[in-house]
Amino acid sequence: MKRVSYFVAITYALSLSLILGFYFSGGRWNISSAYIVATIYMYIPLLSAVLVQRFVFKRSINEFLATSFKFNRWFVLASILPFIACVLTFLFSLEMPGVGFTPDMSGLFERYLKSMSPEQVDKLRDQMSRLPLHPLLITAVQAIFAGFTVNAFAAFGEEAGWRGFLQHEFRNFGFLKTSFLIGIIWGIWHAPIILMGHNYPDHRVPGVFMMILVCLLLSPFFSYIRLKSGSTIAASIVHGTFNAAAGLPLLVIKGGSDLTVGAMGIAGILALVVIDIGILIYDRYFAKEKVIFKSLQFNAQVN
Repeated sequence: MKRVSYFVAITYALSLSLILGFYFSGGRWNISSAYIVATIYMYIPLLSAVLVQRFVFKRSINEFLATSFKFNRWFVLASILPFIACVLTFLFSLEMPGVGFTPDMSGLFERYLKSMSPEQVDKLRDQMSRLPLHPLLITAVQAIFAGFTVNAFAAFGEEAGWRGFLQHEFRNFGFLKTSFLIGIIWGIWHAPIILMGHNYPDHRVPGVFMMILVCLLLSPFFSYIRLKSGSTIAASIVHGTFNAAAGLPLLVIKGGSDLTVGAMGIAGILALVVIDIGILIYDRYFAKEKVIFKSLQFNAQVN
């Protein structure tokens, strides 16, 4: 586990240094330069993995990258499953206190008033009313495209570290233990940007713990895609598509907070629980090549 210790230490140190440098130079998470910082932040796990593997331990990075572009059905599922999670998130969001369905997107415009002037919101409302299709449909199509392109490219920086390097290092631990360990490391890694206002701008400290829980539930989801597809590229697609589609439920709901509704709130957490249970059922009863239950059987034999 020495390589893992080095990786985690370097990843956390570089990530914290980047955010502290951004903050003390006057940066805030609601300005345009934050997007550049966020993209750099996402590539730190890959950089750390390369430093540890290639320059500290003098080993080939091909051991963990698994950048296969050999297309299979799991690449397709990588772009479909995040939308199933979105539908579930929307349904669970409607069950939260004080939350309602607003197809006219009035709830979205109310949230925009926190960061935009009334004139800017009115202009945005007018622009959206002129669109040939409902913005929800347009955004969904854009999310599919982004999930396979720009978002997947950005997510690869993370996936090469989490589902590449760490998945390889924890390969003898079994699926569930590996997913748990990666989820904890991944979730804590988000803490600096959560405290800056990412995902939970109104509840930054509680948001750190919420994000850890989200990552714990996303970890088996993304890891299963990675292992069944045989590629970190598919993991990058599911990660990128999830990021792109995460805001869809918020377009047509009113009420709630960043802790209750949306992909990062309680509604999203419940949706991920359903997705993870679905993966467990599929692997147990329908998968020809088992990933989860194969590792469970192996661990039982070892113990």
